[in-house]
Amino acid sequence: MGDAAQDLDAKGGALDTVKDLFAGAAGGVAQVLIGQPFDIVKVRLQTSSAYSSALDAATSIYSKEGPLAFYKGTLTPLLGIGACVSIQFGAFGYARRYFEAANASSPSPRKELTYGQYFAAGSFAGVANSVISGPIEHVRIRLQTQPHGAERLYSGPLDCIRKLSAHSGVLQGLYRGEAVTIWREAAAYGTWFLTFEYLMNLDAARNRISRSEVPSYKVALYGGLAGEALWLASYPFDVIKSKMQTDGFGKDMKYKTMRDCFAQTWRGEGMRGFWKGIGPTLLRAMPVSAGTFAVVEATMRAIS
Repeated sequence: MGDAAQDLDAKGGALDTVKDLFAGAAGGVAQVLIGQPFDIVKVRLQTSSAYSSALDAATSIYSKEGPLAFYKGTLTPLLGIGACVSIQFGAFGYARRYFEAANASSPSPRKELTYGQYFAAGSFAGVANSVISGPIEHVRIRLQTQPHGAERLYSGPLDCIRKLSAHSGVLQGLYRGEAVTIWREAAAYGTWFLTFEYLMNLDAARNRISRSEVPSYKVALYGGLAGEALWLASYPFDVIKSKMQTDGFGKDMKYKTMRDCFAQTWRGEGMRGFWKGIGPTLLRAMPVSAGTFAVVEATMRAIS
């Protein structure tokens, strides 16, 4: 990343990155356990017209498939989302330290990041994360939307990975929808980190305290609000990703490309089609994002 990156203290930077990765992994586990029931309702609403509302979807899942159905496909995200959130915070921390070093060596030295730099650091984290979040979410969505009982298509995550890869290879099978995933992650995590950092900095400045002195309940509140902003900034991309990752293969394929999926959604459903399921998603976003940032911040304070 240029000359500024060479000014980073390699040893200290590596240790900080390890701390970011560890705290992110802890936050990722919290994120999955809190958010999985909301997520399955969101995916069912995005990919099916069988439900009239989020409540109807949740009631139907519970009555037909039982309470454990809300945790269908949890093993994959529990392992994978922990890694994803770890990468998000590790990459964001690295990009933030790069910008801090670049700012310190500029003609008008300042350590603080601009909010444009916060967005860029968050987008960098999202793109870095997309390499593993794309296939992980593809597998989770396939497991969440497959028929119940004897008609199941996949016996588990590994079987799903094997069958998806067998259709069109790893890139066109397992990594289907990766282009729109990258767009979603860049918009989502740029907004996520920007919103959280803005609210934390605003609170610290208003109360004349350091960031580490911001109370935990406020950290959770600001994290929750950041989660709402994340989805408002990226939800149409998420809808297209879900449609592409539940589409058939070969002669059963409905969407040839990301652009084709956008076009068909617009023609068939209009603007409303890009926001299906936004209600339960925003309902989920507040506790999930609040829990993620609260756990990450508490972990960082404990190990720093």
